[in-house]
Amino acid sequence: MTDLSDLTPAAWPARAAAWPAVPLLVALALWAYATRHTDVSALDDFGLVSALHPTFWAGLAVLTAGFWFTVRNPRRRGAWSLAYVLGLLVMERATQAVLYSTPLYAWAWKHDAVIDHLLTSGGLQTADQLGDMAVYDQWPGFFAAQAALVRLLGVDNAAMYMAWWPLVSSLMLLLPLLLIYRTFTEDRRLIWTAVWLFCVANWVGQDYFSPQSVAFALHLGVIAVVLRRYGRTGGRGGRQGQAVWTVLLSVLVTAIVVSHQLTPGMLVVTLVALAFTRRYRHWVPAVTTVVIFLAWCLTAALPFLSAAMPDMIRSVGDVGANVETGYGATPTGTGAVMTSWAARLLSGSVLLLALAGVLRQRVLRHRALPLLLVAAAPLPMFVASSYGSEMIFRVLMFTLPGAAFFAAAALLPKVRTLAADAADAAAREKDGRSPTSTTSTARRRRFPLPSLPPLRYGAWVPPLVLLAGTLAFVPSYSGKDRINYFPSSEVALVQQLFDQAPDDSLVVAANRNYPLAYEQYWRVDHYWFLDDARHHVDEIVRDPAAVLARDMAGVEAPARAYFLLTQGQVANSEMNGQLNTSQLRRVRESVTNSPLFERVAQNSAGVLYVLKPAS
Repeated sequence: MTDLSDLTPAAWPARAAAWPAVPLLVALALWAYATRHTDVSALDDFGLVSALHPTFWAGLAVLTAGFWFTVRNPRRRGAWSLAYVLGLLVMERATQAVLYSTPLYAWAWKHDAVIDHLLTSGGLQTADQLGDMAVYDQWPGFFAAQAALVRLLGVDNAAMYMAWWPLVSSLMLLLPLLLIYRTFTEDRRLIWTAVWLFCVANWVGQDYFSPQSVAFALHLGVIAVVLRRYGRTGGRGGRQGQAVWTVLLSVLVTAIVVSHQLTPGMLVVTLVALAFTRRYRHWVPAVTTVVIFLAWCLTAALPFLSAAMPDMIRSVGDVGANVETGYGATPTGTGAVMTSWAARLLSGSVLLLALAGVLRQRVLRHRALPLLLVAAAPLPMFVASSYGSEMIFRVLMFTLPGAAFFAAAALLPKVRTLAADAADAAAREKDGRSPTSTTSTARRRRFPLPSLPPLRYGAWVPPLVLLAGTLAFVPSYSGKDRINYFPSSEVALVQQLFDQAPDDSLVVAANRNYPLAYEQYWRVDHYWFLDDARHHVDEIVRDPAAVLARDMAGVEAPARAYFLLTQGQVANSEMNGQLNTSQLRRVRESVTNSPLFERVAQNSAGVLYVLKPAS
């Protein structure tokens, strides 16, 4: 029998300090096992959700439980909370990169095509070549940076690493998030719970290989600088120090403005909202952003804006365009509907928790009011433009950093803010207590242990809510992977098309949802017939081969007209309420049996036809 008195005094604290490693390592081990035993060769309408091995879900549960019981203890070092958040990001954002043989999202492949054009031609299209890719030509910052990165890494193209971009872009958000939250509190429970909620509620999918992913990180960086250096007590070092931060701010804003169209507008409304508060009544950040934004819009981006401005003006106030569903935009099938509702419930729950946090934590309503404005400022953009019916998702994303902070406060007992701690210290000093005793008392009591019994909703409700949100992220984020994943065979089929297509050829497809859809867009034209008017789509369904041949007949030799149908197009059409399985089968069979078309390639992922010259 061991005599516990023989143990050294440091033995037990050391073991207690190391126990958070156990659930973290167990969770990662379960994740690794799940990725080795998950088959993604035949995804159904539930996407990755139904394909994942059960140990993945067990790993998420263990990770969430370990995080909660680690972060709620104020004596735990913040490094453990960071380790759990990193583990969460790996399980959330790296799973697809490990499981899938090719990068996700047709849009990511589209951005790779823009970078390829920049690398091969040395530049993008000019103003007199405005077309479907004009928006990328006028905002080339992200693509120029990625072209330089491709050359620096010595890889063939960005597709070599863009599958891992969701993890990279999510990691880029951590530093500005921590800086923002630490502006208002040193309560590690509140900070890290807010970061966790942000990660699990950020399901919108804008972390893929895109200008938005980088612009959003830069946006949070600007907000962090303004909150920490432009408040009443933030600016230190006099005019010289303020000038340095203004230069840094200008660099960040310029990088945003030259890379993305929407983010500068979101940044402007946020900075203006902060400038109206008493603490941040400093107009330099807002004015600097407006000047740089207008300078770019009136010069480099003017050709695109001149053409798009009438439509942009007409969309102002059109709230219905942000919420309407219809042809090509209605989730169809049990899997698509359930994953859509999972995403809505996840976002709605976080917003309701944020409201509860504002109402419950009175100290936050006053001390963290600027962060509440950061969360609310993007809301007017909802009526400013439909942004291709995606504005509702972008507003949600820009609202999330502030909403996650107040949602985390709803899950915790009484929280502390920096301003409240400073006020308490001043009060103690006024009462005649020594600064030393005041400091030591504040240090001991800054992070009190959670007082669970007084909570009205019980001790187990917060961790269960956190677990439910963590699990709900998976269907919200990966529930449409049947649409977004393209197997290697589909990539090979499309690559075969562009390897043989002469200049000025035409590629006709059902929709844009296939890899390399914009490959060599500067020399090959594209036509997606499901983007056309509904009456013309109905005409194609009635007599596919004849109508398609008529639409493709204008191509002059030596150019060719191709018809491409792949499994990515079929999945997108079926799950978004365009054409159903029988209609798509009719289109394919009609083209196959028509003497007007010749089949030139086929594999398990699709088929490629060419219109015969005589046609």
